Amino acid sequence: SSPVQEDTLSSDMPSLDSKSSNYFTALDSSIEGLQKRAQQLIDEINESRKKDHTLMNNLRDRLLMKVSELIQKLEEGIYEIYDHHNKMMQDKLQELTEIMGRIGQLEIELKQVCRTVVTVYKDLCVQPEL
Repeated sequence: SSPVQEDTLSSDMPSLDSKSSNYFTALDSSIEGLQKRAQQLIDEINESRKKDHTLMNNLRDRLLMKVSELIQKLEEGIYEIYDHHNKMMQDKLQELTEIMGRIGQLEIELKQVCRTVVTVYKDLCVQPEL
């Protein structure tokens, strides 16, 4: 606004006495102080949120690392169990193979015994001619 208007406004408004003027000055000062304090609190809240965010990121990183370590240990344990079971199965399969080999050999021997029994039976059943 121009100086002429301010003079016009000043002359239109009743002048404030010094007590009222001091009151408004103090009020303006209080409002300004409250605004500064509010801004300070907002800044502190924002800073606290940044710290919280950093803390959460660090926690997430540490947890991810711990989870990865635990998963690796779990995998190693599972593979050890697999290896143990594989060895047991291999031993049992080897034993089964040996047993099957013996069964095959016994089967051959049994067939030979059966042929011998058949031959003996035939020889016994044949009547000598007189």
